[in-house]
Formats: sequence, C-alpha cells, structure tokens
Amino acid sequence: MLTPRLIESALESCEASPRQIFLAYSGGVDSHVLLHLCAQDPTMRDRLTAVHVHHGLQIQADAWAEHAEATARDLGVNFLLFRVDAHPKSGESPEEAARNARYAALKSVLAPGDALLVAQHQDDQLETVLLQLLRGGGLLGLAGMPASLPFGRGALLRPFLPVRKQLIDDYAAAHRLHWVEDPSNNDSVYDRNFLRRQVLPLLKQRWPSCAQTVARAAGHCAEAHALLVDMAAESFGEVCQESDNTLSIERLNAFDLPRRQLIIRHWFRRMGLKMPSQAFLNRLFEQVIGAGMHGDPVLYGQGCQIRRYRDRLYCLKDDHDEARQDIAWPKDWEAITIGKRLTLSCVRSMAGIPEAVWRQAVVTVRFRRGGEKIPLPGRQGRHSLKKLYQETGIPPWQREAMPLIYLDGKLAAVADLWISAEFYREDQCDCIRFALRRD
Repeated sequence: MLTPRLIESALESCEASPRQIFLAYSGGVDSHVLLHLCAQDPTMRDRLTAVHVHHGLQIQADAWAEHAEATARDLGVNFLLFRVDAHPKSGESPEEAARNARYAALKSVLAPGDALLVAQHQDDQLETVLLQLLRGGGLLGLAGMPASLPFGRGALLRPFLPVRKQLIDDYAAAHRLHWVEDPSNNDSVYDRNFLRRQVLPLLKQRWPSCAQTVARAAGHCAEAHALLVDMAAESFGEVCQESDNTLSIERLNAFDLPRRQLIIRHWFRRMGLKMPSQAFLNRLFEQVIGAGMHGDPVLYGQGCQIRRYRDRLYCLKDDHDEARQDIAWPKDWEAITIGKRLTLSCVRSMAGIPEAVWRQAVVTVRFRRGGEKIPLPGRQGRHSLKKLYQETGIPPWQREAMPLIYLDGKLAAVADLWISAEFYREDQCDCIRFALRRD
C-alpha cells in the first residue's frame, strides 16, 4: 500500500531535512501518483514544488503543461514550468537529448540542501538493468539506478524504486486520478519501449517476480561496484600526480590488466568524463601506453585527448587548443584570462619583478614563435625556451600555450616558471611573481 510515509522515509535518508522539495512532474501516471502522495502530507506540501519540463517535441506539449499546472493548483502545490530545446545535437539520440535538456532544467532549481523527487519505480529498474546488460554495461550499469544520489547542488531521490508498477496504477485508479499519456511511449522503435511492450510481458509470464529479483541482483552489483571504487581510489593514489592529474605509466604498468583498467576508469570518473568502452581502453593501452617513451601518440574520444610524454599519461579536453594572439595586460589589473582554461595572475613576493618596474611598463602577453631565449638568475648565458622546456619536462603541446610576459618589448617571464635575470630582484618588499591556473 502506498502512503506518504514512503516519501518521508526517502527524505530522511538525506543528511538533513530538505529545505525545499521539488518533484519532476511530467503529468504521467507515475509522477502524478507521487505528487498526489506528497500533497497529502502538509509538512511536505508546504515545501513542495512540481516542476514540469516542456520539451516541445509533441503537438500535445502545451496541453500537458496546462494539465500539469492545473493539477498542482488543485492539490495546493507550487508549480514551475521550464521550456527547453530538446532537439538532438550531433552525436545525440533523441532520448539522450531530451534527458539532458530535462536534467539541466531540473538541476538549475536546486539550492544546497534541496531534494528532487522522481517517480521511477521497480519496473523501470528492471528495464534499465536489462538494457545495460544487452549493451554490455559493466558493474555500474548493472547496478541500475540508485535510490539517491547527488544532483546539481542538491540530491535526487527515487522513493518509488522498491515499488511495483501495478501498485502505482492501482493507487491512481482508486483515487480516480487523471493523467496524460505520451504517445511516444507506445513506439517500439525505442529500445526501452520495445522491452516494456514486447519482452517484459513474456518474462513476467514465466517469472512473475523478475522485477524484484533483478532489483536484488542490481543491489549486489551496486555493492560490488562500491568495493571496486574504493579499491580503485587506493590504487589510483599510487599512480596519480595530483598537481597536474597525470598518471605514471611505469607505476600503472606494475598492476595487472584488470587493475590498470580499473584505475583508468577511476581517472575518467574523477574528471567527469563518460566511462570509456572496452574498445577505447584497448586502444589506449596499445596505441598510447604501448607507444614507448619517445613517441607522441594521441587518442581521441570520450570528449578528450589521451597523450603521453615520457612517463606521464595526460587527459586533455578536446577544446584545449586555441588560437594564440597577443594580449595587452591592462594597467592595474591583477589577473587576465587566456582562452577558456587559463588565468594568469600577479602574486606579491619578496623576490621577483619590482612592482614599480611592472607598473610603469607596457605589459604584453605573447606566445611562442620560436627562437626565444631568456637569461636566468644564477645561471650563465641566455637559454632557449626549447631546452628549458625539455629540462623541466613540459609536454610539447603545453609549450605553445605557455604565456610569455613582455615588459616594454623584452621577455621578462615565462608563465609561472621563470623570471628573466634582467628583471629579477631579491630582498625587496614590493615584488611580483606570476601564478598560472588551469581550469
């Protein structure tokens, strides 16, 4: 039997009682039942907002939005409508595009301490796990949907996850609820609909409790995945260099292949990238790690580039390469932005470029054109940047992006690495150095 206590129990799983409760309300039967249950409890209703996302993909979309607003009003619940562009971009499926647009809208409403309720249930879990199995998903995929997870600045909760679909339908009928039907749910061209309409009825005929047993198996997979994540984090700490998030290839190769793959997947997870496929991992080990110390291989995919330099493995965003143009550093500015990912700042120091010299000069940031040399404090002669980069182990693709700071046309500093002996002073109170931050 469905009661508000089910939702209260889900809310109690949060670290603190949510200040505001948002509910993803499509107008379909599942989210309608969830909204109706929440509205029965005054302590929830006073904090509750029904959020309807208007995808604009169906001719009935305007009518659905009107129905959602009217239902929320009748139940005494706050209402919020989002209109989104859910048309697929290059490389996106229609389902993925709609989901991404919907999740982006829902995330935007959450403040820290808020909760979002969604109405996915036990039968949805069954479909999710079977789809992951048919697509060759790993443990994380076979774990299905978690009952709760961080979402935007708040948390996403699935209070119906242990609930059979039939119980939801029975509740809707008993309370004479009126909901909308999305005709796309009947289109078996979509994998999930094909499973729901063609496959699951046969499975349930033979195994009536398959939703419960698959949910239990998903729980086992979730537990196993959590253990692997802990193991991966421990091994990752032995391989990763925190300062630049690179991996030591020598230390990585000291592990057996399954552990190496686990470490790479953990690396991707930390960077917020999609999990690499097995084929991608195979290419990474063969083409990049297997290229040898002096190669410069590049592997593209997953929205990033994987490269190696000497013993280090690097993961770079695909958009890291940008046109390099001279930048005039405005007077009295403490920092400038370079492209999308770099910020160059002045830092007060007891040694460096005297601030008076800095303030009086015309400051320009340029990029490497070849042949640049710089004298360094405590070293004889002038040194080519090419040799200095090699000595320091700066990867080739980073060298072109290193900002060169010129004062009145003279090279005064190279990013946060070196200051020219011509400008460098010690034991002065008012000097500056530079800090380079990569986002």
